[in-house]
Amino acid sequence: MRISTFFYTIRQGFKNIFRNKSFSLASIATITACLFMLGVVYAVVLNMQFMVKSAEEGVSVTVFFKEGTDEATFNAIGDEIAKRIEVSKVVPVTPEEAWESFKTDYLGEYADGFTENPLENSGHFEIYLKDVSYQSALVTYLQSIPQVRRVNQSEIVANTLAGFNSLMGYVSVGMIAILLGVSIFLIVNTVTIGISVRKEEISIMKYIGATDFFVRSPFVVEGMLIGLIGAAIPLVLIYFLYVNTVEYITQRFSVLSTLLKFLPVETVMSTLIPVSLGIGVGIGFIGSFITVRKHLHV
Repeated sequence: MRISTFFYTIRQGFKNIFRNKSFSLASIATITACLFMLGVVYAVVLNMQFMVKSAEEGVSVTVFFKEGTDEATFNAIGDEIAKRIEVSKVVPVTPEEAWESFKTDYLGEYADGFTENPLENSGHFEIYLKDVSYQSALVTYLQSIPQVRRVNQSEIVANTLAGFNSLMGYVSVGMIAILLGVSIFLIVNTVTIGISVRKEEISIMKYIGATDFFVRSPFVVEGMLIGLIGAAIPLVLIYFLYVNTVEYITQRFSVLSTLLKFLPVETVMSTLIPVSLGIGVGIGFIGSFITVRKHLHV
């Protein structure tokens, strides 16, 4: 394609948008509405999953050892546990640290009456998981270690979080798939109708000897530009809506700050921007390309 033809195609694509304002506005509005709903659902689902994941990171398994377990064995077992695929991190707690924590939390000034550490045999590990669904397998392994005296686990909490996380995964995939399908259907039909009503214009261009490429290109460029504009508008709206909503919730419900943890807007938008632009431009291209192709044979 010659440079002059390329720039002509781009210019005509822009002109077509302004020449057919009603079609262009209808298409842009449809794309904007669909992608806005899709973006809002995506942001909500992503943050719900993040909150559940943050809650999972606070769930730990505590391992206590039998009396007489020496420090070398204690450390060696800790190293083996840390190598397991289920484990995120292992925090060793010495008897001295356990006693200091117990005094602070429960005894206060009454702790001065103790001359020796009553928790001398209470050295243990606090083990944090990569995923709470791994807890059962890890506990089974820990109970098989001869030096282990007791394993404390948060079975109810772990099962609840694992079940909720799984449910959120299914619900989010279902909702996004439905919204995506509806969006594609509405957008393609809007672009298709807009191009179809101009079949006479396409016929005239064919009668005067224009090639299929020359006829099709301005309409395809027009469809892609409409898709681009329709995708950019909801991205801007979602960005400011997300920032202001997170700021409001954080300030208004500060007492729940440990539970209500939100992803940075950059993290949400890093995926949403390319996906939305890809959907908008892609559907604009496909809709216009297929529709124009139907009217090329005159």
